[in-house]
Amino acid sequence: QVQLVESGGGLVQAGGSLRLSCAASGGTFSMYAVGWFRQAPGKERELLAAISRSGGTTYYTDSAKGRFIISRDNAKNTVYLQLNSPKPEDTAVYYCAVDVNRGSVEGRTQKYDYWGQGTQVTVSS
Repeated sequence: QVQLVESGGGLVQAGGSLRLSCAASGGTFSMYAVGWFRQAPGKERELLAAISRSGGTTYYTDSAKGRFIISRDNAKNTVYLQLNSPKPEDTAVYYCAVDVNRGSVEGRTQKYDYWGQGTQVTVSS
C-alpha cells in the first residue's frame, strides 16, 4: 500500500508562485506514474498534470499548460507541482495520486490507485 501526503498549500497572491509537494511511502515509488489533480468547491475533480516514473515524460491539461510544472525526485520519493502566476480560479484542494500498474503517462485515461488527503490552495486577487 502506498501512502501519499501533500504539503505546501496555503494562501498566495495572484501572480505569485507556490510549490506543492507529494511525499510517498510504501511501495516502490520510482516505478509509478504520478498525477496531480484539484477540486474546487462545487466542481468535479480535474486532472492537471502527470509524470512518468523516470520523470522523462510529462502531460498537462489545458488548465495547467504553460503555468504549472510537474517534476519528481525519486531519491526523495517526492513529486512536485510548481504553480506559477496562479489566478483566483486556481483556488482548490490539490491532490496527488499514483498509478501502481503503470510507470508511463497515459493522459486522461490513466487509472490511479492511491490518493493523498489533499492540500488547500487559496489564491487571492
